[in-house]
Amino acid sequence: MTTETKRQAWADALADLFASPPGPSPTLLSVGAQPGAGKTRAIASTRRMFYPDHDFVEILGDDLRQYHPDYERLVADPDPEAMPAATADLSSWLVGQALDVSERIDSLRALARRLHAPVQVTVGLDHARALTPPWVHTEHWSGLTNPDTLGPVLRAAVPVVGHGLTRPDLVTAVCEYLAAPIRAMRHGLRTAVVPCIVEPQETVADPPDGRTIAMVTVGGLVERKDPMACLDILAELTERGRRATLTFVGEGPLRRDIEERLAADPALAERTRLTGGLDSDGVRAELARANVFIGPTRGDNFFVSAAEAITSGRPVVVSDAGGQTEYVTPDNGTVLPLGADSRQWADAVIDAVERLAPRGARRIADTIGERFSSARVGAAYRRLHEECAAAPARS
Repeated sequence: MTTETKRQAWADALADLFASPPGPSPTLLSVGAQPGAGKTRAIASTRRMFYPDHDFVEILGDDLRQYHPDYERLVADPDPEAMPAATADLSSWLVGQALDVSERIDSLRALARRLHAPVQVTVGLDHARALTPPWVHTEHWSGLTNPDTLGPVLRAAVPVVGHGLTRPDLVTAVCEYLAAPIRAMRHGLRTAVVPCIVEPQETVADPPDGRTIAMVTVGGLVERKDPMACLDILAELTERGRRATLTFVGEGPLRRDIEERLAADPALAERTRLTGGLDSDGVRAELARANVFIGPTRGDNFFVSAAEAITSGRPVVVSDAGGQTEYVTPDNGTVLPLGADSRQWADAVIDAVERLAPRGARRIADTIGERFSSARVGAAYRRLHEECAAAPARS
């Protein structure tokens, strides 16, 4: 991208970002994760709980993408990674420009200039010129734990992001699975675990009877989520003479591959639904229609949709490639090794429907209960912020 193009994008963004002058009390909130990880929801919850009366200047990679000259075309691209891959360089440069305008401390300016990666930074400023540590950063990106699932552009960003993670006073990860590589990158600097928010549900519906194995999977139709493996599981169950159905909730570039396979196999097609992307109410409705959740992911961190399935009272069958192993237990599901074949998955699905589902939705949901509630997660963040603020400043 040319320097002139970047300058024009900055001119367009400047008035939007700094429409009003900042106030007197500094706060910095930074959030980084892959597309669809729930960053916007986490930011909104944090602002609502901790800073209800603050006016923030928001510098978001997602928002800054609109200034990319190919933005309209990229919006229409079904690949969820196409937009961040194409716009990361400009978005990160604009973040750096915004930080410079606010006369950011040197470490933040250095980080912003190095963010040639799909990392989203939200900076809340009451007075940017006086901004000082502590700096607490929350990390979600699955590229740090599963770089082999990334394309070449995003894989090249991993060491850059790793370098940036040495800057904050404290980094929080959403699970121990993610915390491990972050601790290695930070060389002994403090790293803590605070999970994603998954609210408990006051009422949960018992699953439909087990005469039909009604499977649901929730997530992007991308290689990392391995949706084609879900079709293999359905085919295996059908070959065994089991009545089984499969619902895909989500969208992505592999939808065409799924549809082509279904077109070639009418028997499989009549047992499969693709809902596309749904809002939270729509996801809950699909979970209520199912009696088991499947997630043959090749790499996740917290795997929010699996936790949401459990809090909806549905047993889960998931791979071990991710932080879901930290909350999936024999009382709410089964964890299979990455690379397990469709026969092993079919066996586990049958077990979940026959052994776990009859226990009732409430009993399954209570295996997580309040553990990931906004109250508990918020309290954990508040405690860490207070501890970080009380600690001596890093030199």
